[in-house]
Amino acid sequence: MAASRLIILGVAIAAAGGAGYVAKNIVTPPPAKVVVQPGEQAPVVKTVDVAVLTGDVPIGAPLGNNVQWVAWPTDTVNQNFITRDSEPDALAKLKGSVTRMPMYNGEPVRRIKLIDEGQSFMSSILPSGRRAVATSIAADTSAGGFILPNDSVDVIMTRRSESAGGSGFTTETILHNIRVLAIDQTIQEDEEGKKTRIGQTATLELTPQQAEIITVAQQMADRLTLALRSVKDTQETGQEEADYLVSGAGRRGTVRLIKSGEVSEVGARK
Repeated sequence: MAASRLIILGVAIAAAGGAGYVAKNIVTPPPAKVVVQPGEQAPVVKTVDVAVLTGDVPIGAPLGNNVQWVAWPTDTVNQNFITRDSEPDALAKLKGSVTRMPMYNGEPVRRIKLIDEGQSFMSSILPSGRRAVATSIAADTSAGGFILPNDSVDVIMTRRSESAGGSGFTTETILHNIRVLAIDQTIQEDEEGKKTRIGQTATLELTPQQAEIITVAQQMADRLTLALRSVKDTQETGQEEADYLVSGAGRRGTVRLIKSGEVSEVGARK
């Protein structure tokens, strides 16, 4: 019995050794070599020279010398890009161009972001159908100077009230979620480290109806206050405004009178 076990063990060892030898001698063929023919070159990407910014340019600033020609893949050139082929002297012409919005280093120059020659800056950045109206402000009526261009505000009117035989004040929000275009002559946030600006005049972006409302309110109010809104409220719409201040606008035969802070309408004489 012992001899038979030894024979079986020897056969198993011999089989294992044979399998190892076979596995050791299996050779994986090497990968095929890539043969480069003499004079053969990689595919060439076609490019065209495009006017590209070499530095950041803030809103309302001239481009100056911050533009140069950069080779751009032809397949990715947008029809709004400025190319050397179409405008060889573009770099010289663009030096005095003013931006209507911030532009950044490495960005291709596009006419849509520039103000056309002869146009004023404010009228160029004002959306179609909107009006720019200035209103007086002070530190105590503009969130302590923390209101900056492109912020959204509510306009609050405070006026004297002599109803019920007493003397006091009434306050109401006459306009909601209004965009601030500028504080004095500044149309962008100050540089880093100067986070506030106390100005004397705020220019607001308004609809024609809102422009009439604030014009009347400026005559009636003892004070107009700007209340800063959260950036999350910029899309909020449908809030009531003081339309009653201009309810007679556009109607023939009536005249709107403002006397002692009270609005009234009377028939117009022919």
